[in-house]
Amino acid sequence: MAYFAASQDQSQYRAGSLFGWPLLIIAAAAFAVVVPFFLLGIPSGHDFEFHINSWMEVLGQWRQGIFYPRWAALAHYGYGEARFIFYPPISWFLGAALGAILPWKIVPGTYVWLALTLSGCSMFALARGWVSRNDAVFAAVLYAANPYYIVITYWRSAFAELLAGALLPLVLLCMMEMEEHGRKAVIPLALIVAASALTNIPASIMVNYSLALLAVTFAILQRSPKALLYAAAAGALGAGLAAFFILPAFYEEKWINIAQLLSPGVRPQDNFLFTTTADADHNRFNLLVSVIASAVLGMLMIAAFLVLKQRQQQKLRRVLLTWSCVGGLLMLSLSEPLWQHFPLLRFVQLPWRWLLCLNVTLIVLMTMARKRWLWRVTAYLVLLAVLAFVWHRIQPPWWGGAADTADMVSQHQSRAGYEGTDEYVPVGADPYNVKRDAPLVALDSGVPLRVRVQEWSPEKKSFVAETNQPGKLALRLFNYPAWRVEVNGRKVEAETQDDTGQMLIPIAVGESRVQTTFVRTWDRTVGGLVSLVCAAGLLLWFVKGRLATAQT
Repeated sequence: MAYFAASQDQSQYRAGSLFGWPLLIIAAAAFAVVVPFFLLGIPSGHDFEFHINSWMEVLGQWRQGIFYPRWAALAHYGYGEARFIFYPPISWFLGAALGAILPWKIVPGTYVWLALTLSGCSMFALARGWVSRNDAVFAAVLYAANPYYIVITYWRSAFAELLAGALLPLVLLCMMEMEEHGRKAVIPLALIVAASALTNIPASIMVNYSLALLAVTFAILQRSPKALLYAAAAGALGAGLAAFFILPAFYEEKWINIAQLLSPGVRPQDNFLFTTTADADHNRFNLLVSVIASAVLGMLMIAAFLVLKQRQQQKLRRVLLTWSCVGGLLMLSLSEPLWQHFPLLRFVQLPWRWLLCLNVTLIVLMTMARKRWLWRVTAYLVLLAVLAFVWHRIQPPWWGGAADTADMVSQHQSRAGYEGTDEYVPVGADPYNVKRDAPLVALDSGVPLRVRVQEWSPEKKSFVAETNQPGKLALRLFNYPAWRVEVNGRKVEAETQDDTGQMLIPIAVGESRVQTTFVRTWDRTVGGLVSLVCAAGLLLWFVKGRLATAQT
């Protein structure tokens, strides 16, 4: 592994195991980050309710026999939305699994602890190739408790993004191992690409752009296109493995208000460092994260300056500096043309999210810069001091508590529902015009109707309606193309109410047996088949490799 060349024998470093005291120290550092949860309550950041409601919804559907939910039935107070088609599944699977075994009031803290521990472990895996075991533990601890992770935890509650941070050190690790292992490194890199797509879309975009940048850098340094070819193969295979999610998310985006993802306030141009808008609350948080980003960039430049004076690990140094420069540039307003023209880059939304990547390079460069612990501890304390400053002077976190979580649990148990998100609402729906207390089924004309509900589950609504005049049934349900409607055993085309987006079903006089079913559309079927074929090919390649190894 040429890029891990150091002054001491490389095998000495690679022999260092994660298990034992390194893992305990990493887990303890991750636990230290969540200690304020016990003292001050649960931080209720920007995305807190979105994630907790998703976890509770998924757990509720699991209990009804739906393993992979697609339709969030309780969103918008029972009208529903298609969030699980478009939001990657790993984070809400993990959150729901924790909710199945733990009280909800401790689930967020446990989730954060697990995510930070995984991040520390991935950094240890990267660092142990070029530093001693003790130094690798330092890098892991610093990465698990880096300032941006603390911002994510206490101000943003961006649980999926936090979990995705564990993948970024592994991207660099796999790219560096390609020189030694060649195409054998394609498989683990593809798994990382797939995992990023299934964890967080903005992080996945950054992973793919980082992969492309690293591949170009390695190809130039090696004077060979092999890195580009292997990276392209890993990207394609990773996309194939995650096709069961990616294909429906891309195909069905025309069925929802996807433009809300880039509405004012969450557009890249509104979130460059130190950008101000007409929203005072937005400006306050942007200032907070901009100060943190400036501290990270400043410390990164100091560490880079110290590393530049060294003669060892020059190729690794060049790779890190390239990644750092591009990540730093993309957080500044002068990079706006790139955000507008590079494919999908604008869906990262918040340029300072590139701190996820910069933290990898920062920790590696800090560990390389000096072996002295005084330097390392001082550098980290400076970053913590900046964090304490923004905490007390700019914007403290928003704190919730067990009572708030209990209210959310009650909303799910009573089936009252919760506030949804605008971007996952079907096209034509307006969640602000609907009535929360509307009946499950009513005639849009207001004429009295006799209704006998047989089933009202997330993916199936079945009932019998009796009326003495023809009309249209208005369901407490947003219309979406994946809903198949049958009246008296015959398929009918549902309509959409103009002002709300509710599903309208035409019926005749007398008794009408109505059933609506959330069906599997062709894109989900094809996506699932592509993922299955890629997984089968991967398994076959793995078994074949094992057999070849055994024979030799």
